[in-house]
Amino acid sequence: MADPEMDDGGWESIDVPGHWRSHPAFAGTDGPVLYRRHFAAPTPEEGTRAFVTFDGIFYQGDVWLDGEYLGDTEGYFFPHTFEVTPALEGRSEHLLAVEVACHRPTDLAAKRNLTGIFQHWDCIDPDWNPGGIWAPVRLHETGPVRIRSLTVLCGDASAEVAVLELQADLDAGTATAATLRTSLRRRGAPDAAVAVEAVQEHALALGTNLVRWRVTVERPDLWWPHSLGEQPLYDVEVEIGTAAGVSDRRSVTTGLRQVRVRNFVATVNGERLYLKGANCGPTRRALAEATPAEVAGDVTLAREANLDLLRVHAHVTRPEFYDAADRQGVLLWQDLPLQWGYGQVRRQAVAQARRAVATLGHHPSIALWCGHNEPVAVTVTPGGSLRARTKARFAAGQVLPTWNKTALDRSIRRALERADGSREVVAHSGVLPHPAWGTDSHLYFGWYHGDERDLPATLARFPVLARFVSEFGAQAVPDTAGFMAPEKWPALDWEALEAHHCLQRQVFERRVPPGAHATFEAWQAATQEYQATLLRRHIETLRRLKYRPTGGFCVFLLADAQPAVSWSILDHDRVPKAGYHAVAGACAPVIVTADRPPETYAPGGVVSLDVHAVSDLRRPLEGAEALAVLRWPGGARRWRFAGEVPADSCVRVGRVVHVLPASLPPGGGVTLDLELRWDGGVATNSYSSSLAPAREGGAR
Repeated sequence: MADPEMDDGGWESIDVPGHWRSHPAFAGTDGPVLYRRHFAAPTPEEGTRAFVTFDGIFYQGDVWLDGEYLGDTEGYFFPHTFEVTPALEGRSEHLLAVEVACHRPTDLAAKRNLTGIFQHWDCIDPDWNPGGIWAPVRLHETGPVRIRSLTVLCGDASAEVAVLELQADLDAGTATAATLRTSLRRRGAPDAAVAVEAVQEHALALGTNLVRWRVTVERPDLWWPHSLGEQPLYDVEVEIGTAAGVSDRRSVTTGLRQVRVRNFVATVNGERLYLKGANCGPTRRALAEATPAEVAGDVTLAREANLDLLRVHAHVTRPEFYDAADRQGVLLWQDLPLQWGYGQVRRQAVAQARRAVATLGHHPSIALWCGHNEPVAVTVTPGGSLRARTKARFAAGQVLPTWNKTALDRSIRRALERADGSREVVAHSGVLPHPAWGTDSHLYFGWYHGDERDLPATLARFPVLARFVSEFGAQAVPDTAGFMAPEKWPALDWEALEAHHCLQRQVFERRVPPGAHATFEAWQAATQEYQATLLRRHIETLRRLKYRPTGGFCVFLLADAQPAVSWSILDHDRVPKAGYHAVAGACAPVIVTADRPPETYAPGGVVSLDVHAVSDLRRPLEGAEALAVLRWPGGARRWRFAGEVPADSCVRVGRVVHVLPASLPPGGGVTLDLELRWDGGVATNSYSSSLAPAREGGAR
């Protein structure tokens, strides 16, 4: 394969960047796949060094140039570089050959590839293989010293001063004296407007030289999340020079801010911020094939839904996503690509944790790191329900020590903390609270367990579960549903939808049974209404617990990476479900809510509900007035409450108490309409219950 003389005239041409599964000839293979590329390159000039860099290989690669083995790669989300200076000397025609492997996991409870959700997730077809050279391949030159990596972190920032911590890995081809020049420019300012420039002299040894230094910025323009302020950005350029001139340079864009997360309550530049968020998968499961506009568009859609936070769920995504979050002021919870169970990957996981910081650490939008999502060694199949034995293993893994949770995740956390002292590190997500390893909560009331009305009572009984709820939701059928062949209703290909499109039919049979609806469109609408109601009421519950003790939440899931029936609120074409609009409304800067009424009231029943106002605004709502209107067949009653809603707060504004008439006509129901008015704004909400002889049940 690596022999330059081999005749490859009959080989298939394949796109790079790309994924081999997107090519018809390789659509059914799990690889490995052999890539060859003939190219011409001039001989490097004296004193220069040549390198070939692979910006992204899914997942492992072996690389040859002109038949000579250069080395191997492992890890999909960061670049791999090989020096090719000697190979380019003496000839102009060359052959680059790569064997790319992305093996399908054989033991889903002890995986070896750190590909996260791309190879084991219940929102991507398990038959999918992301293998390929998915990011650009570059041939480039430097002088005698190369900047192998540059890490830029901002840990301390205030209106008076900001401090950047920088670290460069300098690869010197020979021992030499070098000058390290750092410049900082405000983006959008004139080219000559250099905010800071610093120069250092270093004596470099042959090989690796690790250099750390600080840059201080006086009176910085601070970066803020979009709900708190503007997003000024700075271009940081680091240049290494020798006696022969500039040898190499590297530049990144950053923002000057200080983020702290303590007990899942975040502050940015000293301002407390309640985090309203969503989990975010890849824009497309074929990561290379999403356009830059599509990738950035997911951030825009999140911001338009009044979200402050996106959790990059168990993967690292495209650079355009992080750039968009920086520009639009959306904070990121960044997971490493670990999902469920792994075996014997500690060394590789620790190394990739360090590479994640080096690759992404300069982005001001990243607020915290998370090492591992649900570190329980179970076999989960998309579309399927958890078997009793799997549920038992999952529960045991929550409370008992395991290698994944106790050994692997501890090592990852330590590596992240050492590499980046400026951010909070969560060892793992979705582990029940425990003195040693408990973190955030994944609470699927109304889907996997319980009733969707059970959340308030559960959080009241176990407040520690409310610190940060990072997953909750329900599946819903999308509007873009052609892949489901709805014309065949009710004889859909349920097995294929479960196996390849994520639909969980057994759960639907409990929550929104298909058999209860005469048409596909009726069932589709019912699933979306159920999802929207669950999300809206869960968010209202969590916002009423603002800071006491809840620091925020993340809805599961923002958008689909493929045609699917999933928890998403935006389908694979980014057509919104009813849940998207419900989330946007429930996450508005100011909302008015009531305790959830029961589903049914009996004649003569007592309506007793507290009314709350929640504001994320940075100013008080002076002269606020809340109006509550309770209606039942043949009657109505009104309440009016007035006062001030403090900035960034949740306050109880009053209580609605009324005894319904003992005799009511059959049919109809009880509704509670709420309206909150203040100078410059209005918020509304509504609840409905049915009338029945019994007092049992809950509301919509």
